[in-house]
Amino acid sequence: FFYSERALEDKKHARIKDAMQSKPYDLAIELLSDEPADESETLYLRAVCTGRLGESQKAMALLDRLISLHPKHARGFQERGHLLRVLGEDNAALFAYGRATQENPALHTSWRAQAEILLTQGRTLEAERLKPHIQRLIDLPQQLIYVMDVLSQGFIAKAEQACRAFLQEHPHHGEGMRLLAQIAIQLNVLDEAEFLLESAVAFDPDNAPLRLDYVGILRKRQKLVEASEQALMLFEQDTKNVQFKSHYAVIRMQLGDYETALRLFDELLSDIPGEPVTLTSKGHALKTIGRTEDAIACYREACREGVVHGEAWQSLGNLKTYRFDDDDIEQMQKLLTVPTLRSMDKVYLHFALGKAFEDFGRVDDAFHMYEQGNAIKRSESRYIAEHMTEEFVEQQKVFSETRLTKAGYPAKDPIFILGMPRAGSTLLEQILSSHSLVDGTQELPNILAIVQHLRTKNKDFNRLNYPRALAELSSDALNALGKKYIDETQTYRQAAPYFIDKMPNNFRHIGLIKSILPNCKIIDIRRHPLSCCFSCFKQLFAEGQEFSYNLEDLGRYYKDYVGLMNYWHERFPGEILHVQYEDVVEDLPSQVQRVLDYCELPFEEACLNYWATDRAVKTPSSEQVRKPIFKSGVENWQQFEHHLDALKGALGNTLKSYRPKNSTP
Repeated sequence: FFYSERALEDKKHARIKDAMQSKPYDLAIELLSDEPADESETLYLRAVCTGRLGESQKAMALLDRLISLHPKHARGFQERGHLLRVLGEDNAALFAYGRATQENPALHTSWRAQAEILLTQGRTLEAERLKPHIQRLIDLPQQLIYVMDVLSQGFIAKAEQACRAFLQEHPHHGEGMRLLAQIAIQLNVLDEAEFLLESAVAFDPDNAPLRLDYVGILRKRQKLVEASEQALMLFEQDTKNVQFKSHYAVIRMQLGDYETALRLFDELLSDIPGEPVTLTSKGHALKTIGRTEDAIACYREACREGVVHGEAWQSLGNLKTYRFDDDDIEQMQKLLTVPTLRSMDKVYLHFALGKAFEDFGRVDDAFHMYEQGNAIKRSESRYIAEHMTEEFVEQQKVFSETRLTKAGYPAKDPIFILGMPRAGSTLLEQILSSHSLVDGTQELPNILAIVQHLRTKNKDFNRLNYPRALAELSSDALNALGKKYIDETQTYRQAAPYFIDKMPNNFRHIGLIKSILPNCKIIDIRRHPLSCCFSCFKQLFAEGQEFSYNLEDLGRYYKDYVGLMNYWHERFPGEILHVQYEDVVEDLPSQVQRVLDYCELPFEEACLNYWATDRAVKTPSSEQVRKPIFKSGVENWQQFEHHLDALKGALGNTLKSYRPKNSTP
């Protein structure tokens, strides 16, 4: 067994450690009786000693309590694996060891134990996937194993200090740079992480794990074209490697190349039949291209008895048109009692159960599930509502003091659809992309990439560097950024002269957008605040919507959104079109004509029959926009109203005055 950094440093554990090493475990347990009962190391050490004394069930109960209180305690999972293996429960042990290495990749014993179990079961290909991780630890200097260990325990500053000290002596060490990049990612300094990994790959181009991490940071920064190029290098290097194939398949899916992605997913499922992660990814691809029944079949297989993969359950609920039955609810509730369940699996299951209960009319149970799932996400988030408000205020200050010119790139191609998530942007995109002159794309990351670049341009990493940096940009720089946006979005386009960028949060960056693309079109779509905000609360977003995990945060964000949009309408009078979702539902023809007039597009009947348009739709509304418009989705919050006092309080006057005062008619 291993001691954590905290235990090794704490003098109070010295006598206990000595007792355990000389194996009088009963003495160690006696010494531990004086320690706080629920302190993580006390529970862990008591469980280890109890297990060594042969009291497996009692030890397991201690570990279950440890993991319930401290769900990221890697050595607790490892010890659980040891006990289960002794009891002959190899599959459960395999899962426990897997959780241990997820939380702490430095646990060589858990990696080796997984490989041994898989080989014993004849699962050779899966065992092969673990070899690079085991070999990495064998080859890794002890200083870097220490860095991995303390980083996994949450001692980020200590890990960074030790890693930088190692790199001072070994400046081009690939694994050292890789670990420092992981630290940078945890600190959300993504540009430094990308630079470190790019440099490390240049120094050691044959290091596959390094290149995989480089692919990961490129994906995280939404640089999907570059990520695809790097993933393809790995895949072509070894086309039989299931890990390389999986990464490449997922990126091709993200880029909209569904034919390639589905072919690769099928090859992977031929290699490893029933693998739940691949089944779920395949389901996502099928859902996006409209093959809903096939997607359901994939998700259902990934939810089969004996498999723990919460994302598949949540994906079923996320179809909106799917209905769970009583057996599904029972199975999900049973999974939630699994002591070793990952926190993200818990989140997925809470949201899926929320959807199931809502469909059965069990409103209070549904809200409780949504609330619990959001609470877990909020506890792991670094979102600070006050910081977002400050950025919105700074946007107004910068653009009130900055003289705008037509200095940006003159292209008229982009049509930005923006606003709050769950406000109707997917419906509006489907309507517009049904026009022969308009390409529908997806929620493009390019504006956010420019924002991130400007925010980290100065190395002091002040969070208000953006938008302040905009005031310093020359006409040539603004033109170059606009051209860069047009060039880099070509990947997502077909042959139409216009295209849609429907990233909702681009509303925060309208000043930037108008500075670099002065001739673009911008459509602000809004929805009733309670309907929109509650829809966000019960929707588990993949990433980037951290305000949605708490009703007060949601209300404040919506209120700040309305305030900022009112400013943009005043700053750019007549240049932004406001569309109210409820108006579209009430009178589709007149609103479609209004949108087409603003975009300077001739009327086409296909825009009224938008549901017949055959295109990939990636958002949670994918099933809904493939059907004629329905009014039942406009007010979905009323049955939950008795739970929404915190949301109403945060919205304040915005609850009644959420339409803009100045906008294009």
